[in-house]
Amino acid sequence: MREHSPLLAERKSSGLTIWHVSRYADVRRLLADARLSKNPQLVPTYIPGPAGLNEHLVHADPPEHTRLRGLVGNAFIARRMAALEPIIRDTATRPADALPGMGTVDLIEDFALPLTFTMICTILGVPVELNTPHTRRLLAATVRPDRAAPGTDRELYDYLVALIDRKRRTGREHGEHDLLAALVHARDNGEGLTEPELIGTACLLLLVGHDTTVSLIGNGMVALLSHPEQAAALRADPALMPSAVEELLRYDSPVRDATFRVATEPIALHDGLIGPGQIVSLLIGSANRDAERFPEPDRLDLRRTPNEHLAFGRGAHFCIGAVLARMEGAIAFSILLDRLRDPRLAMPARELPWRPSRVMRGLDRLPVLIG
Repeated sequence: MREHSPLLAERKSSGLTIWHVSRYADVRRLLADARLSKNPQLVPTYIPGPAGLNEHLVHADPPEHTRLRGLVGNAFIARRMAALEPIIRDTATRPADALPGMGTVDLIEDFALPLTFTMICTILGVPVELNTPHTRRLLAATVRPDRAAPGTDRELYDYLVALIDRKRRTGREHGEHDLLAALVHARDNGEGLTEPELIGTACLLLLVGHDTTVSLIGNGMVALLSHPEQAAALRADPALMPSAVEELLRYDSPVRDATFRVATEPIALHDGLIGPGQIVSLLIGSANRDAERFPEPDRLDLRRTPNEHLAFGRGAHFCIGAVLARMEGAIAFSILLDRLRDPRLAMPARELPWRPSRVMRGLDRLPVLIG
């Protein structure tokens, strides 16, 4: 597509048109283009996700988006994230300690999921007794609806309503990191989120706050195990980790297709004209492999510089949790490379089971042989 058809129109049977944009320069520019809206109500035939859980900053334009991001973003500033570093390291150490010394482990189920879900629960102030495998299955159902039991969306909605009600009654249970309590009481004081926005934001942060980082850890470990010389270089030089995380984000981005955008005005691009009301699909995974921007883009190079990838997006909708994701990824890779003895994929990389998703790119399982 990048070489032959950088703007490709997909015509749906519903009459909807989706334009796929594949080149880095185009994707980068359009990510910050005010003519692209994030409001799904502009396309009545588009279904952005489970009913009752969709009113949040990902589906908002300014000034609503500015208000929502201001309320939520205070919890994700760099200073607060830095204070979480010892908590993340301790949280990551526990599942790592539970891994066997030899045999086959699933780095998704046994390591990445418990680490990232526990961290986002810590930030949101989800009580320990509500951080359960069943809760994780409820959230996973929003990513894999084909596996969800009937009524799962409603159960997740009811879970979040009960959690919010608990915050109303108890206030902050987990100190300064209890973001959900802060959002609830801002709402109750008449200055914050509406009730649907509160429920949608809680769902968004629980889901996106852990799912994308699970994929960063999984995709990154596949890349490292498939390039043992790069993994060895990272073990030998821990100072390489910040650059390595950026390259792993570029090489196999957890978000391969930017979330929903719809044109509000005509947009001319290459030989096409994107019309108002048509959806624009910005292919981040493709942009991050564009040879016009990244020399030898299919080569994993943990020392790559410059590396202005688009894994976290760009513009007003730049990922609010980017600092946290980078920190969790760096700690996870460091611990796994240090703890796992002679790790290797338990099956060929091309046979690994990936979750079917238009937006996300993540593994169902990551079986690894150790010892």
